[in-house]
Amino acid sequence: MNLMHEFAITKGILDIVLQKAREVQASKIAKIDVQVGKLTGYIPECIQLQFAILSKGTIAAGANLSFYQPAARLHCRKCNLDYTTDSFDLVCPNCHTLEMDVLSGQELSVESMEVE
Repeated sequence: MNLMHEFAITKGILDIVLQKAREVQASKIAKIDVQVGKLTGYIPECIQLQFAILSKGTIAAGANLSFYQPAARLHCRKCNLDYTTDSFDLVCPNCHTLEMDVLSGQELSVESMEVE
């Protein structure tokens, strides 16, 4: 597990939720829904661990992080096939080329959060 890979993105998530919580004058962040596409390479468990460390002493401490990981959806430019993968093997299963457009799987966003 390479925790440094997730450090900057986790800090960004924390900054976003703390800013939004301040805007609505929340006293506690209870839950955060995060979308992390499979192709980002980010590991939800590492983000969770980093978040627990970084959020100590803030209103986000103890927040439940819920992750949604959309699979990679791709479109082959050579044979026109749309296909999905849960791995980093992006080769078209039909014509075996790497000539593709990524339709989804690179998402990384805070989708919603629950505050008190």
